[in-house]
Amino acid sequence: MFWVNGASLASVDPSDRGLAYGDGLFATMRTGAEGILFFDAHQARLTAGAARLGFQWQMSEALQQQLHALAIEYPHHCIKLIVSRGVGGRGYTPPETVNPTEIVSVHAIPSHYAKWQQAGICLKTSSIRLGLQPLLAGMKHLNRLEQVLIKSHPLPQGFDDWLVNDIEDNVIESSMANVFFIKGNRVITPSLAQCGVAGVMREQVMIALLEQNMNIECLPVGAERLIEFDSAFITNSVLGIVDVLAIDSLMFSRAPITAQLRQTLSLTL
Repeated sequence: MFWVNGASLASVDPSDRGLAYGDGLFATMRTGAEGILFFDAHQARLTAGAARLGFQWQMSEALQQQLHALAIEYPHHCIKLIVSRGVGGRGYTPPETVNPTEIVSVHAIPSHYAKWQQAGICLKTSSIRLGLQPLLAGMKHLNRLEQVLIKSHPLPQGFDDWLVNDIEDNVIESSMANVFFIKGNRVITPSLAQCGVAGVMREQVMIALLEQNMNIECLPVGAERLIEFDSAFITNSVLGIVDVLAIDSLMFSRAPITAQLRQTLSLTL
């Protein structure tokens, strides 16, 4: 189910800059019994990301109403919202007047995500590393070819997702989620100053940890430091919070804090 600029039968212009250059952003939002989880945070991140790309965008009341109606009609689903700069401009040069394109779609939550929450997962370090570009770091922009290349490789048996490092061998994220590490009473999530996606769920987990007076830090995490940590977990807006039981041959214990966070943030599938 897709809608373009609010119309269900509309199509995307072939010269749209999102299609031609990946000139835009997107959000994947989970719906619950009462609407979209952390809706304000998703709006704020999209608006800030558009500003960083150099065009103004604010979610209209009509789009808010559409998303709210879809969330009520499709509880416990995933709503994806793509916002591109729209049509226009000679080559790479963006147009002076911007009319953003908004594409909305609804999808079922993958059935295995609930199993992942219950059982935990194992990560395998990808041989593909992320390039460094601080101008785009943190944004969930439409240029996701690195992730496409990562996911095009079949996972070895016994592993559920890829762990991804940057070209300097710092741990950044999984192929689709942010990652956290625990050592004693310290919780560390990798710095995303040079690359990676700063997810809405990452932000919500950090806020929840601070409210519980936990020691949460954003720091560079070299791959050689993984042996220092007791526990690990991944987060994104659809799967919520999932324990990491192993990275390559390195084993981790489950941390009680992950179950607590799932309950606090109403993330249990």
